[in-house]
Amino acid sequence: MRKSPSQLPETTRKTISETLNARLADGLDLHSQIKVAHWNVKGPQFAALHPLFETFAVSLATFNDTVAERAVTLGGLAYGTARHVATHSTLPEYPQTTTRDMEHVKLLAERFEAYLAAVRSSRSLAEEHGDTDSADVLTQIITEFEKNTWFLQASLE
Repeated sequence: MRKSPSQLPETTRKTISETLNARLADGLDLHSQIKVAHWNVKGPQFAALHPLFETFAVSLATFNDTVAERAVTLGGLAYGTARHVATHSTLPEYPQTTTRDMEHVKLLAERFEAYLAAVRSSRSLAEEHGDTDSADVLTQIITEFEKNTWFLQASLE
């Protein structure tokens, strides 16, 4: 671990940095999956979904950057190459041949739910270790992606 302005013990900083990197891998994978949906969506809902998917991707890119920077602030490193993400993401692979609008909505809703479960787990870990700042970052992600998941689920009803 590198020097950090955080007053958390080094073992705590290491643990939190590791969980943040796990969420970074998931977040980078999810970002690429959202972009695949954005690029390939076809169907009657195209005009609504194409920009909505881009909004999701932009929001997640910002959160990914915040998560990576928090891991580094704690004295860790941020791991985010495509090869690293491919071997560490916990999300299921996205079927890249999908084109139908509502199939993309269903697939993204499933992946958003899986991502949220992992982020909630990381937040619990941060809370258990007294890292309120990392917990706050993760809470912001949860708040935004619960709303995004709701958008997708409402489209399926």
